[in-house]
Amino acid sequence: MTTLYFLWLFLIPLFQILSGYHIFLVSSQCLDDQKSSLLQLKGSLWYDSTLSNKLAKWNQKTSECCNWDGVTCDLSGHVIALELDDETISSGIENASALFSLQYLERLNLAYNRFSVGIPVGIGNLTNLKCLNLSNAGFVGQIPMMLSRLTKLVTLDLSTLFPYSDQRLKLENPNLRHFIENSTELRELYLDGVDLSSQRTEWCQSLSSYLPYLTVLSLRACQISGPIDESLSKLQILSIIRLDQNNLSTTVPGYFANFTNLTTVSLDSCNLQEAFPKKIFQNLSRIDLFNCNFTGPVPSTMANLINLVHLDFSLNNFTGSIPYFQRSKKLAHLDLSRNGLTGLLSPAHFEGLSELVYINLGNNLLNGILPEYIFEIPSLQMLLLNSNQFVGQVNDFHNASSSLYVIDLSNNHLNGSIPKSMFEIGMLKVLSLSSNFFSGTVPLDLIGRLSNLTRLELSYNNLTVDASSINSTSFIFPQLRLLKLASCRLQKFPDLKSQSRMIHLELSDNQIRGAIPNWIWGIGSGNLAHLNLSFNQLDNSIPLDIGNYLGIFLSLANNRFAGRIPESICNASYLQVLDFSNNALSGTIPPCLLEYSTNLGVLNLGNNKLNGIIPDSFPIGCALQTLDLSENKLQGRLPKSLVNCKLLEVLNVGNNKLVDRFPYMLRNSNSLRVLVLRSNQFNGSVQCDATRNNWKNLQIIDIASNNFTGVLNAEFFSNWKGMMVADDYVETGRNHIQYKFLQLSNLYYQDTVTITIKGLEWELVKILRVYTAIDFSSNRFQGVIPDTIGNLSSLYVLNLSHNALEGPIPKSIGKLQILESLDLSTNHLSGEIPSELASLTFLAALNLSFNKLFGKIPSTNQFQTFSADSFEGNSCLCGLPLNNSCQSNGSESLSLLPPTLVPDSDSDDE
Repeated sequence: MTTLYFLWLFLIPLFQILSGYHIFLVSSQCLDDQKSSLLQLKGSLWYDSTLSNKLAKWNQKTSECCNWDGVTCDLSGHVIALELDDETISSGIENASALFSLQYLERLNLAYNRFSVGIPVGIGNLTNLKCLNLSNAGFVGQIPMMLSRLTKLVTLDLSTLFPYSDQRLKLENPNLRHFIENSTELRELYLDGVDLSSQRTEWCQSLSSYLPYLTVLSLRACQISGPIDESLSKLQILSIIRLDQNNLSTTVPGYFANFTNLTTVSLDSCNLQEAFPKKIFQNLSRIDLFNCNFTGPVPSTMANLINLVHLDFSLNNFTGSIPYFQRSKKLAHLDLSRNGLTGLLSPAHFEGLSELVYINLGNNLLNGILPEYIFEIPSLQMLLLNSNQFVGQVNDFHNASSSLYVIDLSNNHLNGSIPKSMFEIGMLKVLSLSSNFFSGTVPLDLIGRLSNLTRLELSYNNLTVDASSINSTSFIFPQLRLLKLASCRLQKFPDLKSQSRMIHLELSDNQIRGAIPNWIWGIGSGNLAHLNLSFNQLDNSIPLDIGNYLGIFLSLANNRFAGRIPESICNASYLQVLDFSNNALSGTIPPCLLEYSTNLGVLNLGNNKLNGIIPDSFPIGCALQTLDLSENKLQGRLPKSLVNCKLLEVLNVGNNKLVDRFPYMLRNSNSLRVLVLRSNQFNGSVQCDATRNNWKNLQIIDIASNNFTGVLNAEFFSNWKGMMVADDYVETGRNHIQYKFLQLSNLYYQDTVTITIKGLEWELVKILRVYTAIDFSSNRFQGVIPDTIGNLSSLYVLNLSHNALEGPIPKSIGKLQILESLDLSTNHLSGEIPSELASLTFLAALNLSFNKLFGKIPSTNQFQTFSADSFEGNSCLCGLPLNNSCQSNGSESLSLLPPTLVPDSDSDDE
């Protein structure tokens, strides 16, 4: 009996082996009807056979269809899974009856294809489906009700990467509730980008009522609304919650902390409110809370998250110091950028965090000296500490991470020489040290050690870059895509002839002389998109064939170029920014340059010697946002076709010889922010009907030194809402008038404009979106100054001098609380200086001279700081700073009044 027992124990594994062999045989036996259906399916689909990795290999000659790529069968040879993702399928699915006949199908994956039709209702016949993935497949329109028949679904993914496309999926009829009410087995639901707006705030109740076993909830960019309802707390086994890019307008629910299985929370850009909860969800491994309006300190309880791998708190309003993460030994991704964090960085912040791959603390207020240890974190790949207040010298480090490939220390206060160890990090691809105070000489052959470098930024330091060293035949310069060496004291062009991949070259603000070498146009194999050679000492003429080589951006501004603008410039069909300003160019403006402005966003030809007329050739669809033709010798009128430039924000034609009326044809432009017509021969009236309900974004209007006449109508200033922005609209890095070119990049062109304050010209290199100015000086305006000017609450500069204005100074000017410069001189203004003007505490320049003002000069606040020049030429003004003392009558002071207003002593006796 014992022998039989041990024999049985021996036979059991043998039977298992044989059984497994039998399973293998059965699983490979393809049923004829299944093979036929698969081949019919292949025949009905349109796809690119050269890019297909699965369908293209299905073949009638291959008998075992269960072994085809993307096909899985069960033991009896029925197809139970089809993985046809990323097969370039574009059509045919709506008529693919063969697909819908595969009744044993449990898994269907059509993700990442190119359909542009609705989801086929026939999928609803595949009632054994447990996993359906139609994500990013191009399906559009209403999700069919037939899909709600798939009651065995465990995973459903209908998400898209492009949620803001005009063509997107939506759940409207049926809505979410009706769609999921039979899907009680669902564990994972991905509806990212599906329009659920009809669900309003009821989505929580729908999910909690019908999906009790849900573990993954992903509803990013679904247009759902908040608040997050308490009913969601019923989903106790949730492990992943993603609700990014919805307007939830709520706090993070406290009950999230009770989800013991929760590992991922992603609530980016959800308009969350109040502070981040102190009670942290203990098992979290990933937290994404980008752009959530959180305030206060980062909770210290973050230090207790022992499973934390990924943390993104960027673009919030967190303050205080950076927390310590010593217990988060698994932390790999740390992003606290674009907050208000302060304090020092110490080695203790990163002690024991050997898994850290990504650190981004950029755009904060961190200070102190950088610890060299931060470069030595073993797994570190990307280190971004830009736009802080770090100071001092960066010390050499000896054991830099061998994986480190991005270092960005730009926009700090770092000084001293660049450590040599920075040029010994073999894997380094990006090195950005711009806008610091680094000093010393950097031989470019030092860069040759970084053979993997693709991006180098050393601009705006105190560095001297020596380009002579790279002329050696033995020197191999890395193949860069971006090189920024602005303000690096370069004396000559670096030899970049061998750069075949470069798309961005910035050599502005240097001391390079002579002509542009011809080889520069061949950089990047003709694909150089961005070339900035401004603020050098380049001369000669602009190459005649320059237009054949241009990409997106070209600036040759502030050099010594002479001659004509080459006609070939019109061949640059992709050009978005062209700046030839501040040179000595002559001749006329090529008409074709304006004719082809459907891509051109910035055209700056200011301060040259151009003559002739402005061609009347702006096309329909003109894309210009900035047009600067100022300080030339242009004649004639403003072209009527300028009305086609619907996006125009900056129009500057000042200091020319134009003879025209006020540009009424632009009255319907709502984008205009800056209008400069100064120092021409414009004439006629400027009536309010020209801007009624228009020019709402206007910030700067300068029409000084022309021949405009008429009165300033009270409605004239009423529509300029751009001069009425709230006082708390603070200056930020992006808060300037600027043109963004390459729309998916962070590249900007900053507009400049020159205004006159206190008789001096000031160039605004970066025009703040809140900087506002009105200059109507040196014209022939008459009548009174309208009270409505006091509504322009954000006005910085007001100049109405040298006109024939009369009447009193409006008391409403006292409401312009941030006014810095006020010039009403050389008019016929009368009456007393309103005491309300004394409340203008920011007023730095005041000129009321040469009017008919009388009475005592206010003696409080800013008025104590102005000299007599501000009030001269008003014979009846008295009090400091003038030498005219005010007359006294008894205990009261009498101002110097015009003779007709001096009280008669006899009248007092009557």
